[in-house]
Amino acid sequence: MEYIQRHMEKVFLSLNEQYPAILITGPRQVGKTTMLQELMKLEGRNRAYVALDDLNERTLAKTDPAMFLQLHRPPVFIDEVQYAPELFPYIKIHIDKTHRPGDFWLTGSQLFKLMDGVQESLAGRVALLRLSPLSQPELYGGSPTEFRLDFSALLEKQKQTRPVTTPDMFERIWAGGMPALASGQYGERGIFYSSYIGTYLERDVKHLSGTIDSMKFLSFITAAAARTAQMVNCKSIADDCDIDQTTAKSWLRILETLGIIFYLHPYSNNVLKRTVKTPKLYFYDTGLVCYLTKWSNAETAMNGAMNGALLGNYTISEILKSYQNAGKEAFIYYYRDKDAKEIDLLMEGDGQLCPIEIKKTVTPERRLLNMFKVIEKSSLKRGAGAVLCMAESLSAFDRDNLIVPISLI
Repeated sequence: MEYIQRHMEKVFLSLNEQYPAILITGPRQVGKTTMLQELMKLEGRNRAYVALDDLNERTLAKTDPAMFLQLHRPPVFIDEVQYAPELFPYIKIHIDKTHRPGDFWLTGSQLFKLMDGVQESLAGRVALLRLSPLSQPELYGGSPTEFRLDFSALLEKQKQTRPVTTPDMFERIWAGGMPALASGQYGERGIFYSSYIGTYLERDVKHLSGTIDSMKFLSFITAAAARTAQMVNCKSIADDCDIDQTTAKSWLRILETLGIIFYLHPYSNNVLKRTVKTPKLYFYDTGLVCYLTKWSNAETAMNGAMNGALLGNYTISEILKSYQNAGKEAFIYYYRDKDAKEIDLLMEGDGQLCPIEIKKTVTPERRLLNMFKVIEKSSLKRGAGAVLCMAESLSAFDRDNLIVPISLI
């Protein structure tokens, strides 16, 4: 099985020189352990490795964390640390005594913001990173930089990126970014996703919520996938799978905690008061969405009713991954007001708002730019705008509005 190099490696090694602890979160099977085991080979320190999936190790970590850290002395790599939040105060004590960079490498299959104990115990002592499924440039070649609407940077990126046709793009969307499939470790995609949901998701869901009806949960996650790139509607999801809205909200929170879904929140400020308040739902892995919504191949997905939603989900998740892999936060939103005027994506930074439309077309029409006018009332300056689409190469409507191939993210 071939290891696919991760763009986060450089950021991780840099932080390892500065912070006593680094915690990488992200869903199961996205390659957190594999990446750190590769970096252990390069590191040259005699680092111990311990996985809290092992019930004996987990029990010791929970019941006698001081003894656990005596047995597994730093430098140490503790895998699946969310199973023993009791360790965090003891890691803090060690860090406060030694202040030695790189002592603790930690991974967790829950988002750190939602993980018990990290915020209180390790605030200011731990560098937090988030690893998602493989990104487009990791899989197909490209520079490890966060996506920005910078014409010269995009031109430079284009030199390293081959043009992608619409059928090729939907092959990428359908294939998804799970390392075990991309590296050839597993050949049968359907069996992989089926066991992924059955084994990992269900086990972690039960860990977070106690008893759960497996059939209802599968029908729930399928209903959520069918609504990807749409505004969250808990009632319609609940109605689809015969659960109540409270359960639907609780299960969505679990999917978010496990790093399976994320939300794109609506942009608003004091000037733009007529904007909606409901976030949109997205999945990190479009391969999982295609599996759940039963598109049997890339061609049927490309021609099916969900093609726009799948392309939108892929594009926004790729932009998000480009920031995560650089160790940065993405300030991205969508715009929709009470008059149903909508912009697919707004990127905020350096005092500017950059509006973006996402379209399956190869030759976008100029009228798509009309919607960008709605943010001119915003308190922030309007930055470069763009239509992200299936164009063969980078182009522009004018100086302020670009035409950007999705393959350049």
